[in-house]
Amino acid sequence: MEKIALVGPYGSDVRSMLEKRLGGAMELVSIPDAGGFGRLADIEYVILRVLPMNRATIESMPRLKLIQRWGVGFDKVDIAAAGERGIPVAIAPGANAAPVSELALLLMLATYRNLVGLHNGIVQGRWEKEKFIDNSFMIKGKTVGLIGCGAIGSLVAKKAQAFGAEVVYFDARRLPEETERELGLKYLGLDEVLSTADIISLHLPLLDSTRGMIGAREIGLMKPTAILVNTARGEIMDSGALAAALREKRIAGAGLDVFDSEPLSPESPLRSLDNVVMTPHVGGNTADMSVEMVDICLQNILTVRDKKELPAKVLVNGQFLK
Repeated sequence: MEKIALVGPYGSDVRSMLEKRLGGAMELVSIPDAGGFGRLADIEYVILRVLPMNRATIESMPRLKLIQRWGVGFDKVDIAAAGERGIPVAIAPGANAAPVSELALLLMLATYRNLVGLHNGIVQGRWEKEKFIDNSFMIKGKTVGLIGCGAIGSLVAKKAQAFGAEVVYFDARRLPEETERELGLKYLGLDEVLSTADIISLHLPLLDSTRGMIGAREIGLMKPTAILVNTARGEIMDSGALAAALREKRIAGAGLDVFDSEPLSPESPLRSLDNVVMTPHVGGNTADMSVEMVDICLQNILTVRDKKELPAKVLVNGQFLK
């Protein structure tokens, strides 16, 4: 019987959902941390979350037929090494778009309305109704600038518009004009998005071309009243340059779910700032998101098992496959 390994940390419901859908057709193995990688030698399919999978690990798995990412990021997988072995690497596009887009809006709102400061004030016995008035804002009437406009960015656009914002965007691949009209989006160059938007929200994959894309120069283009939200990948931005801009009030604030080093280092200057709201990379972590994610992951596994071709939108290492 072929085996599927759930590699990484998962909610308790994920295994039960997979077992129910498989109906005993495949064996399911749980490997919650890298200490269990020695058990991967007889695994055909991997559903991978959080943990990295490098060349050495891939080469230690002679029966491997598919690496399926739990989500859309694949920067922790050596996709070239997998491709050289003829092993496809697949993602689950769209499955986590709703929860990540909701968290992006939450970070915008929490930053704009000083949620953390207000909450801490009450917990510490203060009733500070007036303290943050001059530094509290609505999304209504503002311009949200998306950098990256795939499945997540498109949902952020709709939700920001529901709050009354105008949305502009930059992406290396511009959307068709018809899609722009349907979504009510205006395309601008990267520098123009950075210099005109009140809220910058990042929605890019981590690639060689996007690593360090938002550095000191780019942050310097932002308005002093602007905020930056990142629910994509921490390595897309220069955290040192961001911390300096926040400390010196060259931008108004930031909402961050991702960092260039995770967990966030105790020495990170971001920890000491009062104009940043942070969450520990939980954008896709909701119990109800797992249902759709399980369905997509399992469909890709069954496609490979049945020797059928994976759709182009889920395959990320086609250029390396022999």
